[in-house]
Parts: sequence; C-alpha cells; structure tokens
Amino acid sequence: MAIPLTYNVRNVLQRPVSTLTTAIGIGLTVAILIGALALAAGFRASLVSTGSPNNAMVLRKGADSEISSGISRAAAEILRSHPSVALGADGRPLASAEVVLVANKPRLGQTGSSNLTVRGVDPTAIPVRGKVSIIEGAMFTPGTDEVIVGRRVAARFANCAIGDRIRLQQRDFKVVGHFASGGSAFESEIWGDAAVLGPALDREGFQTVVYRMKDPSRFEAIKRELEADPRLQVQVQREQAFYAEQSRAFTGLITGIGAFITGIMAVGAVFGAMNTMFATVGTRRREIATLLVLGYSPWSIMTSFVIESVFLAMIGGAIGCLLALPINGITTSTTNFQSFSEMAFAFSVTPAVLLAGFLFSVVLGLVGGFLPALRAARQPISASLRAA
Repeated sequence: MAIPLTYNVRNVLQRPVSTLTTAIGIGLTVAILIGALALAAGFRASLVSTGSPNNAMVLRKGADSEISSGISRAAAEILRSHPSVALGADGRPLASAEVVLVANKPRLGQTGSSNLTVRGVDPTAIPVRGKVSIIEGAMFTPGTDEVIVGRRVAARFANCAIGDRIRLQQRDFKVVGHFASGGSAFESEIWGDAAVLGPALDREGFQTVVYRMKDPSRFEAIKRELEADPRLQVQVQREQAFYAEQSRAFTGLITGIGAFITGIMAVGAVFGAMNTMFATVGTRRREIATLLVLGYSPWSIMTSFVIESVFLAMIGGAIGCLLALPINGITTSTTNFQSFSEMAFAFSVTPAVLLAGFLFSVVLGLVGGFLPALRAARQPISASLRAA
C-alpha cells in the first residue's frame, strides 16, 4: 500500500532551514532557465509578429535576407501590377517596394555605436503592414527628406527625437514622427520614402517587394507563377514565414547557451537536493524501519521519498518562477544575425515558459531524490530499529 502524501508534506515542512536552502538553489537554477527561454521567446515573438500571413514577400532568388537581396525597378513594377495584388480604397496597389540597408549610429547617453536598419518604403507601407501606426508626431511626407523612427530605438539612439536631424550617408533627414508596430521588429528601424532614400544612399532598385494578396489562400499558385517568370528571378514567401525563419538562428543560440548554463547549475542543484534527502534518510532510519514493520513495501518507501524530493523541488520551482516574473516586459536588444543590425525586444515570460521551468524543477527532484530513496528502501530493518 502507498504511504499518504500528507506524510511527505509534513516531513518537508518540519525542516524549514534545509528545505528553504535547497529550494532556493533549485529556484535560482529554474530562474536562469526561464530567463533564457523568455529571451528567446521575446526575440521570436518580435520577429514572427513582424510579418502578416496575408502578405507576400518577394526577394531575389537565392537571397537569405533582405540586405542580400536585390530587385530591379522594372521587376518591382511588374510585381506591383500583378493581378494577385490587392487594391486599396483609393484604387492603388497595396504593394511596397523597399530599400533596406544598415547605418551605424551613436547610442544615446552612452559611448559606442550600433547598426540600425534603415528602410525606404512606399507611402502604402502602413496599410500594407496593417499594424504600423504613428504614436507621436506625423508620417513622413512623400518626396521629402523626412523619416519616422521606431519607438524602441527612438530612446536608445542619438538624433532620433522628433525634430532632430539624422545623417544618413552625406545627407541629413528630419525626424518627424515615432511609430509602433505591435512590438514587431519594425520598431527597431528608421523609415523614409524609398524614392528619396534610394538615391540618397546610392541604391539602385530595391531589396524587397511586399504586397497584400487579394486571396491569401492562393499563395502557392502565386508563388509558382512569380518564381517561374524569367523576367523576375525572384523567390516568394509569406511575410510571416520569412520573419519566423529569420528568428531561428538566434533563438537556437540563446536556448543552447541557456541550456548549457542551466545544466551546470542543475548539477549543483541536484547534489543539493540529494544531500538534503540523504540527510533526511539518515535521521529517519527508525521511522523507515517502523513503516516496513507496519507492512509498507520497500517500493512504497522508495516512492514516498522520491515524492518528497519532488515536492521539495516543486517549492524551488515555484520560487524560480516568482524570481523570473519581474523580467517580463523588460526591453533589451541584440544583433539580428540576418540583418547585422540592432533589434530591440522585450523578455516574454509566457505560461509555456513558466511551465517549462516548473517541469524542469520536477525533473531535478526526481534525479536528486532517486539514490536517497533507493537507500531508504534497501536499509535493513533490524539494524535500523537498533539505531539510536
């Protein structure tokens, strides 16, 4: 028969000092894991939310990023006039032929500089993207030296306040507005009119063309048609799928580094739990022998001590989750490996991330409690009863 769970809960709570010490060690390990997962989740969410499943993204055939792509003006005009392009209320195609490049700019309030993505867009870019909205100031006027700055880099880089002038190549542009895009990667960019930015930055043609599809369900047929057109020499993806792919390298790296650091800390946490449980077994030898005499099987004894170890680890897991919660929403930044520019994003402590951290604590409890539980189940009854 099984030993009641209340027995394990009571025993854990009767050792507050050792329980808290072990739980904090496990909690710190869990918090590190949650932090790494939240960092990766925030970066991935920022990029995935950048794209829309209703938009088609056209790049040069073989290009693996926007900055390595190139589309001629003639090809851009063919794409704009394609029957699959949706029309706006004014009858104009909802298509944006875009110039994308990287500019190195000084940080605000600190030494050093970093790369920023500068995007020249068509005036229809905001209705094409959908989520983009001006939150302060105004939209740039087409045909002028005006730009708008994403809200997440506006406070992190010099000359990005409304009214400032920011130099791009040998030309100054006036910042007239700040924009938001639902937390997407666009909030880490500077936007201006492609017709002005292209010549000013010595760019011929465009890097990409993004357009809203009339019928997104026909994407595969559209993709086959455009990629087969010998005049274009392009590859076509759903915009959302493109940005999701861009996130994989960084999220894989962060998750790997986080797993490595967590693995090192987990060894210490497991030994801490194991040491606590061995000490528990040593002080309760008579109690264990009494349970065996009362008819509880060695398997029940072993299971009971494993459960006790897991319960101890779950306390640590709860502590780790609580320690990690304050980082949710904190903005940080890193280099996007695909564009080689800075991208700001927020830590995202999602329910899935918290669950992963909590389940990890359960695993630590199982591993740390197995050997002490095995020792408890195997100890001789007679020797245990004679123990002081």
